[in-house]
Amino acid sequence: MSAQTAAAKAPSLTPELSLEAYRRMLRIRRFEEEAMRRAMSGEFSGMHSSSGHEAAIVGACLALRDDDYITGTHRSHGHPIGKGADLKPLMAELYGKATGICKGRGGSMHLADRKVGIIGESAIVGGGIPLATGAGLSIQVRGTDQVSLCFFGDGAANQGTFGESLNLAAIWKLPVIFFCENNLYAISTPVAKSHGQPDVALRAAGYGMPGIIVDGQDLPEVHASTALAVGRARAGEGPTLIEAKTYRFDEHCLNLQVPIPYRTPQELERYRSQRDPLVLYRKEMRESGLGEAHIEAIEREVAAEVTDAVDFARQSPLPDPGEVYDYLFSNPINYPPEPTP
Repeated sequence: MSAQTAAAKAPSLTPELSLEAYRRMLRIRRFEEEAMRRAMSGEFSGMHSSSGHEAAIVGACLALRDDDYITGTHRSHGHPIGKGADLKPLMAELYGKATGICKGRGGSMHLADRKVGIIGESAIVGGGIPLATGAGLSIQVRGTDQVSLCFFGDGAANQGTFGESLNLAAIWKLPVIFFCENNLYAISTPVAKSHGQPDVALRAAGYGMPGIIVDGQDLPEVHASTALAVGRARAGEGPTLIEAKTYRFDEHCLNLQVPIPYRTPQELERYRSQRDPLVLYRKEMRESGLGEAHIEAIEREVAAEVTDAVDFARQSPLPDPGEVYDYLFSNPINYPPEPTP
């Protein structure tokens, strides 16, 4: 079994879904641009931008339902936004505020929003892979038709949890989509120096599942391939490994100092000028006749939404120090009351 390279873009996106796709991609880009400015001005510290990954994230998420699960990575703003999360509690979490999606306790790398099926994101490389697999087992045990999708990077494909999770999911035919955002570098290490061969999707053959390579800058291609994988999973046919070839425009994280350059200015310029997923999709929308008025209306709407999110975050209160031990654990067992002496 060899990895397939996606070529067809069917099923095509409806006009309504096309507009929603652009809206979500733009929400990711503008949210992160503003967050980057705020972090650089010292309003909060640390963040990992996913600018450049928008088509991969949104294309995958639009193939899911709200009740489908996803897990993400330390590059964690794009995934909840791509799944449709509200920007206000996400921005408040970056500021460490009590109104944050994790009540100010998670920060930039640990966002979660159960309203849209986000189990959690983690700074642990590959940490979400077994969680998504466990969610798939939960779906199977409960007998629902949900699916679980796990976002991870090319670096995480070399973690032991990757092989263990794919093997278990394949044996039990769990409804899991393993989605690799291959942006060519694990921090500053090129894929060629950390992988025996550069295509992560080829590893699917060793586990007896389909492996698909998609252009991660082409949203319709990502969406079509993910929709097929979701259909297989809902039908009880088991997991799929999808590898989206994408690229991050910013450094691995804010203020990272890399002593030896690992990307050339020419490479960066080529991706920014020729492979920006927003520019590519905006062009496709115009060619399909969706119209400039729709595009401009979405851009105004998203700009206002990001401004409102920053205002909300800045005006929100900090967590109460007296509640520092709250939410450390959950015990759902209802013990019977102690007998009265």
